[in-house]
Amino acid sequence: MAGPIKAKYVEKEHAVVDGVDISGHWNRMFEQRVITEYTPELIEKIADLPNAESFANCYQCAKCVAVCPVDVVGNYGPRKLYRYAQTGMDLTEAPELWLCTTCANCLRVCPKEVNMVKIMPAAREQAILDGKFVPAELQQAFENTAKSGNPLGQPQRKRDAWIQSAGVPVPIIKDLGRKVSVLWYVGSYPSYHPRGIDAAAAAARIFNALGIDFAILGKEEKDDADSQRLAGEKGLFEMMTEQNIETFNKYEWDEMVVTGPHELNAFKNVYPKYGFERPVVHYSTFLARYLDQLKPLLKHSVNKKITYHDPCYLGRHNGEYEAPRKLLEAIPGVELVEMQRNRENGYCCGGGGGGMWMDSFTAKHTTMRLSEKRAMEAASTGANVLAVACPFEVSRFTDAVKSTGNEHVDVLDILELLDRSMRGEQ
Repeated sequence: MAGPIKAKYVEKEHAVVDGVDISGHWNRMFEQRVITEYTPELIEKIADLPNAESFANCYQCAKCVAVCPVDVVGNYGPRKLYRYAQTGMDLTEAPELWLCTTCANCLRVCPKEVNMVKIMPAAREQAILDGKFVPAELQQAFENTAKSGNPLGQPQRKRDAWIQSAGVPVPIIKDLGRKVSVLWYVGSYPSYHPRGIDAAAAAARIFNALGIDFAILGKEEKDDADSQRLAGEKGLFEMMTEQNIETFNKYEWDEMVVTGPHELNAFKNVYPKYGFERPVVHYSTFLARYLDQLKPLLKHSVNKKITYHDPCYLGRHNGEYEAPRKLLEAIPGVELVEMQRNRENGYCCGGGGGGMWMDSFTAKHTTMRLSEKRAMEAASTGANVLAVACPFEVSRFTDAVKSTGNEHVDVLDILELLDRSMRGEQ
């Protein structure tokens, strides 16, 4: 075991600016810290965890820091985490363990393929198993999911109550009693959160207008739990996965359409490891196939300047960048403008990797929320609408435009914008 870190501070005897001796101030602000002993065992502790082996690959090039969304509002990045561990930080006991959003922008640029999307869930799982600190908000989301089948803690019996606001038929597959072309997995936030329900109702109207043969699971639907897995609760994830796969396999359907990118990632990339391999698409990909039929339905102009936020789990994780933009461009009257960070280098909203349930915690370790930084970027384009395609983002950005003084920017799901064009609402 290495001893305490030894450091040497080098003073600058004569620091003069504009004839004023600022040596004392200089020495306080620019101390040179020379590390003479390291703690490689704290790097090995993480790298020895299953799926976290690549933590040891870091060779300090710092490319990750430049693209890390948390570093923009804090002091973060895989390179810095490696350095912290190298100089005495046990990641499983540090606040830094919970700040990563698993956005994968670091992995996109890393020449050594240090994969934080695998490292962080593994380290968090170990911390939970060891009884280490877990942010209270996150722990509550875990408990809600285990008890109620969703992180919001809402009753399972109310999972399909939202359909009353749709104004169109929303078939429930159990009641329908036959095979359908599309099984629509609505998701927890579109089923319970008021702003999510707005998008769900819009999707139902669009599906009906297009004549899609679809049905939902209704009260049988439960959370995909992939964000809980990324936050370290693998046992909870596996329990929910088993229940969901059993439910999915009870019915006959050709393709699953999901409202959210996190569900897409779960069912497409993770559930196959547990025996579920069926066609799954995000609603934007699905609706883009129907553009020829959809365009004649978009009869009313939506005269807005719109900027679109790429969800990390739709874009970088699953490669879908164009379908959402095609849908927006199909709406009459829309002027689409891009934020500086878009597509592959899009900025994270902060909701991934369990971040959706850790805003109060992360606020203590950053200068502002990631969603607030992104809201400011959206406003800087001159857009009056920030369009999203993830149920996490509607509520996150709605709060962020208010807290940053940009209430003039409306936050709307693409589904809502399509529905407005169909119905003539502004």
